[in-house]
Amino acid sequence: TYGRGEPLIMLHGNGGSIEAFRNQIPFFEKHFKVIAIDSRLQGRSGGSVDTLSYDMMAADFAGLLDVLHIDSAYVLGWSDGGNDGLILAMNYPRKVKKLAISGANIVPDTTAMYANDLESMRMTVASPATSAKDKTLNRMMIFQPQIPYSELKKIHCPVLVMAGDHDMIKPEHTLKIYQSIPNAYLCIFPDSHHNVCQQHPELFNETVLSFLDH
Repeated sequence: TYGRGEPLIMLHGNGGSIEAFRNQIPFFEKHFKVIAIDSRLQGRSGGSVDTLSYDMMAADFAGLLDVLHIDSAYVLGWSDGGNDGLILAMNYPRKVKKLAISGANIVPDTTAMYANDLESMRMTVASPATSAKDKTLNRMMIFQPQIPYSELKKIHCPVLVMAGDHDMIKPEHTLKIYQSIPNAYLCIFPDSHHNVCQQHPELFNETVLSFLDH
């Protein structure tokens, strides 16, 4: 945890850790109590390589909020952390005040991602050199999540849907996520890839802060 104020949970991407938000934590701790989490089976967090899902991770985060006696929090999720944030807002709506996501997807197919990225994940899983943990993490991205667009209507908190204009998530998929959430805002960053929070941290941070403070 870092800073003081209203709680802001940060959820990193697949195979990452708290380190992914090295350019966000020093900025946001001046405005919020930042709670940065290593997701299950990633960073310093444990977990079984036999089973992993976004639903499990969302349940982990909801459980952590209970342990910390936090009724509700702001949530910032990047990549897989964005997927987790969407599920958290759907399954535990009272726990999310506002949600900001970047580079999230709700289906794992070529309507959402480019074929070469999906093929790269399959090759990683198939390679004998890949660790059991990395196989599990990549397998999850190949088969999950499977969320119908209609389910996003369950999200009633304000949501900022972000992506880079050259994101690994197709712009039309990001747009459809935005259009499916009742109280949503859209931001496509110019000259930006999937890792826009690291690529253009000042622009990213100010955009998220403006949304959370609005």
